[in-house]
Amino acid sequence: MNVLFLTKYPSEGASSRYRVYQYLPYLEAAGIGYRVQPFMAPPAYRAINRSGGTPLKALHTAWAVARRVATVLGAGGYDLVFLQRECLPFGAPWLERVLHRRGIPLIFDYDDALFLFKPSPHTPLADVFKRPHRLLEIFRLADCVLAGNDWLRERAGEYCADARTFHVAEDLERYTARTALRDRSSVVLGWLGSPSTEKYLELIREPLRALSREHDGLRLRIVGGGRFADAQIAVEHVPWNLDTELAQLHDFDIGLMPLPLEEWSLGKSGGKARTYMAVGLPAVCTRIGFNCELIRDGETGFLVREPQEWHQVLQRLIQDPGLRARVGTAARHAVEARFSLRQQGPRFVEILREVAARGRRH
Repeated sequence: MNVLFLTKYPSEGASSRYRVYQYLPYLEAAGIGYRVQPFMAPPAYRAINRSGGTPLKALHTAWAVARRVATVLGAGGYDLVFLQRECLPFGAPWLERVLHRRGIPLIFDYDDALFLFKPSPHTPLADVFKRPHRLLEIFRLADCVLAGNDWLRERAGEYCADARTFHVAEDLERYTARTALRDRSSVVLGWLGSPSTEKYLELIREPLRALSREHDGLRLRIVGGGRFADAQIAVEHVPWNLDTELAQLHDFDIGLMPLPLEEWSLGKSGGKARTYMAVGLPAVCTRIGFNCELIRDGETGFLVREPQEWHQVLQRLIQDPGLRARVGTAARHAVEARFSLRQQGPRFVEILREVAARGRRH
């Protein structure tokens, strides 16, 4: 059996890393051959996540399109194609149609509400070419759709007969539990993410300002962002790096996951919160969508909505190290029970084998 993985990002991109790359050792152990072809090469991924540089982004995109087209046209020898997000980030799904016509079993995997229009914060020109409703045709073309949560699965299930929820797994051997830090006078509120989602910190700017006035030494550490700033908040920006990510998480005291109260957030699969939980951090998250399934409020994390709730919950956690430790420990146990990579890895392999076994359509 030989599988072609068409991912959107290289391993630096969290979505592709969590939905594909972390499962590859399980394919190797099962004797399954594979090739991974990311749409964006690492230089393109870094360029796309920066503001400006439109001519360079256009060149990267043109090269990425050429590579992806060549890969799809040469995919005839594979037993299965696993498509993580769309073949191309714009236009009609003509490459998906090519794969379908050739009869190659196709799995489509997605973990965001890609059927909704979401403006790009860094490349506005790309918005002109977006066609969110093409997702509905891709659902029809796929033999199986894997969705990051039940809400996404239900939407795909309206068009694909085999739509399943496949939750994001956490590698608990990599994301080890944080040990309590001692002899530290300040508390670190941590946020881990990408430049595209850093804007959601704006939703809690006022609570963060109030807490900064009330607690000397309180810090907000942003890993993977770079733009959020406020004269009233002690903000530290740290570039994201896979090699240093764990150390940064271990240096957080509380993990933050604000989301807007809109339909787009229903497509989120709790990745940020789950990573906080995996390392034993208490996560404070917006009460919406999958977060409400992931977190038992007050036990394995906290769910809030209004600014005053953010302030109240963070105030409690800042003042009570024992509460932080208890909730963080319970959060780690919850991830061990439901989202361990050791559990999800073999399931992933089983799904690939099952869909590939259906064989080519005639």
